[in-house]
This record gives sequence, C-alpha cells and structure tokens, in this order.
Amino acid sequence: MSVRTSKPGAGRCRKQRRMSLRTTKTPMIVSASYRTDIPAFHSQWFAERLAAGYAMVRNPYGSKDYRVDLSTGATSGFVFWTRNARPFLPQLDHLAETARPFYLQYTVTNYPDMLEWSVPPAAHGIEVIRHLSRQFGPRAVVWRYDPIVLTEMTDTRWHRENLAMLADQLARLVDECVFSVMHPYQKTRRNFSRYNAPELIDGAHHLLPELAEIVADRGMQPTLCSQPDFLQSPLMPAACIDVARLSDVAGHPVTARKKGNRPGCPCAESRDIGRYDTCAHGCLYCYAVRDPLAAREAVAAADPLSEKL
Repeated sequence: MSVRTSKPGAGRCRKQRRMSLRTTKTPMIVSASYRTDIPAFHSQWFAERLAAGYAMVRNPYGSKDYRVDLSTGATSGFVFWTRNARPFLPQLDHLAETARPFYLQYTVTNYPDMLEWSVPPAAHGIEVIRHLSRQFGPRAVVWRYDPIVLTEMTDTRWHRENLAMLADQLARLVDECVFSVMHPYQKTRRNFSRYNAPELIDGAHHLLPELAEIVADRGMQPTLCSQPDFLQSPLMPAACIDVARLSDVAGHPVTARKKGNRPGCPCAESRDIGRYDTCAHGCLYCYAVRDPLAAREAVAAADPLSEKL
C-alpha cells in the first residue's frame, strides 16, 4: 500500500492560504458622512480614527456597533459631506499627501438664518470651495443645492434668483450641482412648528427644470438625488458615491458594486462612519437631526478620542 506524503508544514501552508483568501476584503469607499458633518464638527475625531486605522460605528437601527477598517489597504477612497470644510483642511492635505483619494459633497444653499441657524454664510462656503477646487481640482468638489425648501420666505422666485447668484460664483469651480426636494418627514414638520419657522409650501418639484437649466447654462451637470419620479431633462440621477469621480481624482480605476441606499439611487457601495444627531448646523429641514438644540449639545459633549462618535 502506497503512502501519500507531503513536505513538512505543507498542510499548514495550504490552510493559511485558504484562511487568507477567506479574510481578504475588497477595499471599501468610506462615507464621512451623510449622517453628520464630520469636516465641520468632528475633524479631530476623524484624525484620531485615521491614525488608529479604524472607527467603531453605532448602528442607527439598534443592532450591535460595528467596526470600519480605515487602514490604507482597506479603503479605496473617501467621500466627505459638509457645509464647512475649513476646519478639515489639514486632514484633506494629509490624505492628499498620503495618496488617499477623496472628494467632497459640499452644500451651499444660502437659506435664511431662520431655516439654518449656524451654517456659515454662502460667501464662506464659496471661498472654501474655490480653495478646494484650486488645490485638488474641480473633480474633488460637488456642489449640493439641496434640499429645495419652499416656504413663504423662500418661494419659487427667491430660489431662481438665489441659485443664479450662487451658480455665477461657482461656475468653473465645480462641474456638478446636486438637487433634491425636501421630504416632509415628521421630525422636519415638528421642528418647523417647534421653532416657528415659515410655513412650508408644496410643489418644489415643479421648480426643478428651471433650476436645472440655470446651472446647466453655467457649465455644470444638474443631477437629482434619489427622486426618480421628478427626473426630467437636463437632470440626471445623482451618484453621490461615484466611482467614476473617485477614479478621476485618484488617477487610477476605483471599483465598487452599485448598491443604492434608496429606490432610484445609483450610488456605489460604501461604509458610513457617522452618527445621526451629531451635527450643530441647526438646519430645521434636516433628515439626520431630531432636535437641533439636542444635536448642538451632543457636539459640545463629543470626545475626539472616542472610538465612535
């Protein structure tokens, strides 16, 4: 009877190779964050988590917290969501110096203070976008004029004039403007009532074609975020997590499977590291904050050395 032999340790090596194949993960795009404004309020926290190589994230649906690997090999790029990136400029410089690609979804709406209490003036946002575009290129910034909120103070005429004024200043700095129509969530209506905001008016989607033409005339692609029923030319579906844009910024292909967050969403798959109710901008229409005053207190109490927000 013949006996099958192998080199010493060969079985162990094969086992290790199988384990390696099972545990190897495709690099992931990190979203930071559509749940809060990390650049504006949690810059130091992000720096600490990047240095540590991971972040713990509180599951918003009550399940266990989860770990997101932020090490170089585990991330293919970052998408930041903000209304004020100035505090975050050192972190962006560091990412660029270490060849870790990113781009920013940057909201500038110029709404009255009654609707957004603590948002920097539009001139501030435009100045920072100008710096980002010159420093990192126009593909590194997407302008968001969203959500469109119709009220007695911000009616259709106001939006047309306001958008044209902003678009004149942002032309040639960005190549895309993302729109959405505010969804009247229960917490949104509650905050409007609680803080005596102007009365909401329905029908903002009828304004979309005119606003889209305003930015298109200034060389920007108008896109619409996850509202396919309102799509019409020249609007295109917005991919907020966009592998094509991230690839352009990176200078090499970035791949990720398409995994939209909602119907009509063409976003690529990503892992978000933010937490709801931790943004202090005070936007009464925000889907991510139950109560602006409570969110302000949460930001003040946040520990930048914590593993999670």
